[in-house]
Amino acid sequence: MRDEQAAKMVVIGGGTGLPVLLRGLKQYELDLTAIVTVADDGGSSGRLRDELRVPPPGDVRNVLAALSDVEPLIVELFQHRFQNGNGLSGHSLGNLILAALTSITGDFMKAIREMSKVLNVHGQVLPAANKSVVLHAEMEDGSIVSGESKIPNAGKKIKRVFLTPEDIEPLPETIAAIRRADLIVIGPGSLYTSILPNLLVPKIGQEVCKAKAKKVYICNIMTQAGETPHYTVSDHVKALHSHLGRPFLDAVIVNSGAIPEAIRRRYEEERAEPVRDDSSGLHIQVIREDIVTYEDGVIRHNTAKVAALLLGLLSRR
Repeated sequence: MRDEQAAKMVVIGGGTGLPVLLRGLKQYELDLTAIVTVADDGGSSGRLRDELRVPPPGDVRNVLAALSDVEPLIVELFQHRFQNGNGLSGHSLGNLILAALTSITGDFMKAIREMSKVLNVHGQVLPAANKSVVLHAEMEDGSIVSGESKIPNAGKKIKRVFLTPEDIEPLPETIAAIRRADLIVIGPGSLYTSILPNLLVPKIGQEVCKAKAKKVYICNIMTQAGETPHYTVSDHVKALHSHLGRPFLDAVIVNSGAIPEAIRRRYEEERAEPVRDDSSGLHIQVIREDIVTYEDGVIRHNTAKVAALLLGLLSRR
């Protein structure tokens, strides 16, 4: 049952960034909705998508696990990835369960609802669309690359991304959540392959732009090879605005913390660098904070600090 007095927050994204943030937000008394991309076409998700004709479950699975409130062993089981086995190797158990539930119920959203009950999920998890979509990128040389997993490997600069089919319809619950939100959070996550595939679902982007809620973007800490090479903070914001056809963000959260030299060098090998803060020229609120942390040498957003910043925005709404 929803707490009508709780502040209503909608978080939009996918990939590894969204679950990290949600693990921090679920600690608070929030009416929380996560809108998750269904453009993934790689790995286990891509195989299930192609073989069973179901929406790719991987990003949804990770969000369900992040928002779950059950024994850790149950979450570990849900997230378990098979390392061998004919046909099983590479699949996670959670992906297989979501695919099976979709087959049983005949509907991906129904499968998510049932799995949310099993995992005692804090909040509401909604796919950006109830069917698979294909992400395409038009490169600056005019070529088109199709497939979310193929875009970063093309080695070309992205001009824009777009979805097919063009007649994608979001779920009514998604539109309702956006309209009633007190705060809409965009990201963190891969700009072109995790965040924009949600906003490019026609009615989702339109509703986000029209929403009365404050809209805040959590900017990436590092650039991403094949996707955002040498991008600054303003480059990220301008890409979001240009794809939706208008400025719509009210605020951006930017990391001000230093990156240790050893970790910088490791990321340089992956052709990634810290996102340069040139946000002073943006006509939106800029929130600068040391929000960087490290997990096994990998840079992540500090979920506790980011969650606290978002709660601060809600308290001033």
